[in-house]
Amino acid sequence: MPKRDDLNQFGRFTEPAVLILISLAECPRHGYAIARDIDQVTGYKPGPGTLYGALGRLEARGFIRPQSEDHIDGRCVYELTSTGQKALSERLDAMAAVGRIGRNRLDGCPV
Repeated sequence: MPKRDDLNQFGRFTEPAVLILISLAECPRHGYAIARDIDQVTGYKPGPGTLYGALGRLEARGFIRPQSEDHIDGRCVYELTSTGQKALSERLDAMAAVGRIGRNRLDGCPV
């Protein structure tokens, strides 16, 4: 079971890791499809080094796994694990809490 803020262990790679997990929360995808999905949702397309480095770290932590029986055009298809679902859910809850605090402070601060 992941500890609270397990994704923080990725340091400066936290954002790409979260975006990958969000992409895989919808459906299994290969690397190129993940990058394309992230680009469509955020306007940011991670480079190959960032993407595949984060995929490797997420797989090593047990947040994602390859679907060995499913390869599209010779590409490895990844899926979110239950551990990855829990870690993503906790991270999104933490991000939402920070967003609420920021919004409250912004709305209460005279300009």
